[in-house]
Amino acid sequence: MTSSYGLQGRVAVVTGGTRGIGRAVAERLAGAGALVCVGARDADEVRRTAERLGGAGLAGDVADAGHLRALAELALDTFGRIDVVVNNAATNQPYGPLMDADPDAWRAAFAVNVEAPLRLVRHAWHGWMREHGGAVVNVCTEGAGHVGPNVGAYGTSKAALLHLTRQLAGELAPGVRVNSVSPGLVRTGMARFVWEAGEEELAAGLPLGRIGEPEDIARAVVWLASAEAEWITGADLLVDGGTRVRTAYTSGYAVHDRLRSAEPPRR
Repeated sequence: MTSSYGLQGRVAVVTGGTRGIGRAVAERLAGAGALVCVGARDADEVRRTAERLGGAGLAGDVADAGHLRALAELALDTFGRIDVVVNNAATNQPYGPLMDADPDAWRAAFAVNVEAPLRLVRHAWHGWMREHGGAVVNVCTEGAGHVGPNVGAYGTSKAALLHLTRQLAGELAPGVRVNSVSPGLVRTGMARFVWEAGEEELAAGLPLGRIGEPEDIARAVVWLASAEAEWITGADLLVDGGTRVRTAYTSGYAVHDRLRSAEPPRR
């Protein structure tokens, strides 16, 4: 990290900040000198993460509007400001064909993947960013750019988040920059059902020869949140190991094969 990141003393709120990509983002922000407020569902993990990073944290579900309000208030009450919002928490449920999807589960996916990011940005905007500026980074997915078996609710809701990113970039400019990062397959617990039983095959199908690590995504998120990206807004940064440019000479559709056959964890 260098001082050019401009994050020293800034305050960042990270949802889903105790595991996988969210934890890597929170750690990297703290390493750049930011004060970090994390939200996640497991209270013990939130407490340990906040203590380790010297920040703050609040346990709760991002589908709960009250939790998001309280998370923003915690950051404001503890640190006096919110400069960065990272909307990372997500759900991949319901998993299966859309024709069989439970309507309540479908709505729940949008509550977590689309409505929650909007709610948190609203709280940050009204509490600090409207007057002082800031940066928002939404964690989307490479899969929002195409269709795949059994992930229709996830992909559709994340595609909505991509459009929300662009819409907010227009509405909140010039003071607040809003961008997104779209990961490919990353070694996280949420994606374990895809990569665990056949990582070597999946890696062979990627031009860069491996699946992603949470730190790969965290570097992109923190860069977009930093002063080094000060003339970037409304952009989506694809961090996918070359998934979109894989050729016919690789096993490029192995992820789809895994999605058809694997049983995902339940949220």
